Amino acid sequence: MADTLSICSWNINSVRARIDIVEQLLREEAPDILCLQETKVVNDIFPREMFRRMGYVHQVLNGQRMHHGVAIMSKVPVHEDDRFDWQANGEARHVGVRLDNGVRIENVYVPAGGDIPDRDLNPKFGQKLDFLERMIQWSSALDDKPTILTGDFNIAPLECDVWSHKQLLNVVSHTPVECEILGRLQASNNWVDIGRHFHPAPARLYTWWSYRAKDWAESDRGRRLDHMWMTRDVADKAIAHRVVEPARSWAKPSDHIPIITEFAF
Repeated sequence: MADTLSICSWNINSVRARIDIVEQLLREEAPDILCLQETKVVNDIFPREMFRRMGYVHQVLNGQRMHHGVAIMSKVPVHEDDRFDWQANGEARHVGVRLDNGVRIENVYVPAGGDIPDRDLNPKFGQKLDFLERMIQWSSALDDKPTILTGDFNIAPLECDVWSHKQLLNVVSHTPVECEILGRLQASNNWVDIGRHFHPAPARLYTWWSYRAKDWAESDRGRRLDHMWMTRDVADKAIAHRVVEPARSWAKPSDHIPIITEFAF
């Protein structure tokens, strides 16, 4: 493995529909490992060839027709394909691998949770909270395994992680109950939020802007829904973290942008 390693995470919102901008990312940023969420494609018709052509010959897929789906595409060897069903319903929302240096990468797509922040009125919200509770159980039992946990968490936990804390307090992704449970997940294994490690609050660090905005950049009503956490031993090797905000303006964009962390292993 090279002395430096870069890992990118991106909710692509259909890898086949947006294969051109995925290739653009790989050409311009050239991460060693790409973790994708919301691929929306079964494994048999995943567009593997473009990734192979770009050097991503190690491919681990957990796909689902039309919905969800995660994948890890890598230039470096990866091993031990794990798939946790944290929603307990068979949805393709996680895939995990181990690098040659022993570091694990867990790629997760947390449920969005619907529009109403009440589990009685909106079962999807309850499913989201239960998903995170199962993640806490998993995280608490990790012991000393060096691990990177990344993906679309669908929660913006800090006041500065949204364009208006006051206006979004009752909006799913920034409600107090979601922020509290994500805080418990972070505390369950002392995860380092590497985005806020390199860009401390209250720095602007959005990763998502709604498609509903006519001009997302002008209104800038963003949220930080995408995260990369890691155990302290791995965080000590991180040398940079950034978001690829121009990707939100690429042709036929995802509503999320890529996040990238660089390491010196």
